[in-house]
Amino acid sequence: MSTAALGRAQALRLPRKVTLGIVGYDGHLSEILDHLADFPEIELAAVADANSDPQATRATFRNPAVARARRYRDYPEMLRHERLDCAAICNQNGSRAAAIVACAERKLAVIAEKPMAISRREFEAVVAAVEGNRVHAGMLLPMRFDPPYLAMKEIVDSGEIGDVAQIDAQKSYQLDNRPDWQKHAKTYGSTILWIGVHMIDLMAFTSGRGFTEAASFQGHVAFPELGDMQNATATIFRLDNGGTATLRLDYLRPPAIQRHGDDRLRLAGTRGVVEYREDSSVTVLSPRGQRKVTSLPPRGSVFADFVQSAFAGARSALPWSDIRRANEWTIAAQEAADTGMPARAFPPQPVH
Repeated sequence: MSTAALGRAQALRLPRKVTLGIVGYDGHLSEILDHLADFPEIELAAVADANSDPQATRATFRNPAVARARRYRDYPEMLRHERLDCAAICNQNGSRAAAIVACAERKLAVIAEKPMAISRREFEAVVAAVEGNRVHAGMLLPMRFDPPYLAMKEIVDSGEIGDVAQIDAQKSYQLDNRPDWQKHAKTYGSTILWIGVHMIDLMAFTSGRGFTEAASFQGHVAFPELGDMQNATATIFRLDNGGTATLRLDYLRPPAIQRHGDDRLRLAGTRGVVEYREDSSVTVLSPRGQRKVTSLPPRGSVFADFVQSAFAGARSALPWSDIRRANEWTIAAQEAADTGMPARAFPPQPVH
């Protein structure tokens, strides 16, 4: 799908009524709730509490659609009583894989917060449930639909910078007040899993390259109130063409700075470079000279892409194959951090 088509996607309509259930209120749930009004065919029928952060729960229930929905104590109860077409799963990281599996086994289309799992074993169970039951699965990776990254992909696809041989990426966030579940490895997983998957997906999406091996370090410096949460990580990947990629993640951005995050992505190819910083613009260096990209593709919606591909037959800009690879590469990066040894991206597992 072209980037122009991505931007037009939300104009499409669904051919029938779709009933939606929500599991948990953590993370990027606004990516769904903010777009419900775009689809009058979708009925938010039910929501299930899932030990979500109290502040996130209160904020979610200010949404009129959520307040009108039937409320359940947990998702097993919701699944027993409701006839749903799809489920949005935004519970804590450590509980997400089990919820995805439960919904997939009921043949529901699922769109989940990221990551889909916090271990290789859990993700293999997700893959078996999604592929074995042939359900449509999406993941909340909204950055893939942001105009600067769509522009970078267009530039790479045009051949202007040649074959990408080196990638450098960063996500730097303010710490803010972290919910309690993010301070425990059992419920959080890790910072690589939580925010690294965003940029790992973007690195592959914009460059057209895959990863074959990862080496990582992770640490927690100062801030004892963070518990298990890492606030500084670094990963280096080997690209599938022999090139390299680096990813830096931190929660060290000063609170006095107005912007919450500082995302950066640089792709160096055999003929030139394209890079983006949040405080700047997309810049290209190529045989044509240096220029800033002033005309960007329109913004898309990860939720619109999901429902249109699941229920209207549209081609997805975020297909399951890409979601699966992003999770596998991220888990490999985390395994490398845990073991202190390079980890290879694991191959597809057979579905029995």
